[in-house]
Formats: sequence, C-alpha cells, structure tokens
Amino acid sequence: PAVAHDGPKVMLINGYSSSGGDAFPYFFRKLGLGKLIGTRTWGGLVGISGNARLVDGGYVSVPRFGIFDRDEGWIIEGKGVSPDIEVVDRPEQLAKGIDPSVEKAVEVLLQELKDKPSKKVVVPQPPDRSKLRE
Repeated sequence: PAVAHDGPKVMLINGYSSSGGDAFPYFFRKLGLGKLIGTRTWGGLVGISGNARLVDGGYVSVPRFGIFDRDEGWIIEGKGVSPDIEVVDRPEQLAKGIDPSVEKAVEVLLQELKDKPSKKVVVPQPPDRSKLRE
C-alpha cells in the first residue's frame, strides 16, 4: 500500500495498558510487527454487554465474553501480555525527564534500521491508458 510503514516498529506497554491496550500488543506480536517494550499489561480483557438496570437506576455489569485463540486457548484475561524487552519506568527518572522505555525503543529501532535497512520503494511511471479503447 502507498501509505504503509514497512520499517521497524516497536510498541510500548505497561500495567496501565488494559482492554484494547491488552489486545493490541497481543496481535502486534502475533503478526510479527515488532518488539514489545516495557512491562506486562494489566490483563483485563473480558467484555460486558446487556447491562441489567436496577430499581434504583443503577446497573449491573456482568463479564460475558473473552478472547479465545485457536493456538493458545483463552488468552490475556488475568495474564496480560509480557514484553519482549522488559523496561521499568521509575517515577524519579520520569520526573527528571528520563524515559527509559522510550530510550530503549529508540535504541532498538536504530539497531534494527542498521541491521535491516528499509528498502526504498521506486514507483514506476503509470501506464498509458489513453490507447486502451481503440
């Protein structure tokens, strides 16, 4: 595709990643798109639907469905997604403007660019379609 990014990719994850933040890194890894960097995701990926309304106007939410992978069985819920490269961001570092996860991501990406440079795509001239209906 014309707008695809075919260069190296990484994804930053941590324990604050949940729901879609659990599913997205799982499938990012499963598709082989790049490395996961950070700490294990939260592991909350059970969906709710059809909330019952209570007499007092409140609702009851009941977890009703999760994600099943034919190769791995029930996934993510209660387990989370572990990183390929574990990096713990310490609050005292972040307060000083130091972000170890981002620094590791940049390091990994630069190394991957060096080891396997992206191929430049050369777009050919479009075909001459003016003679198709002669």
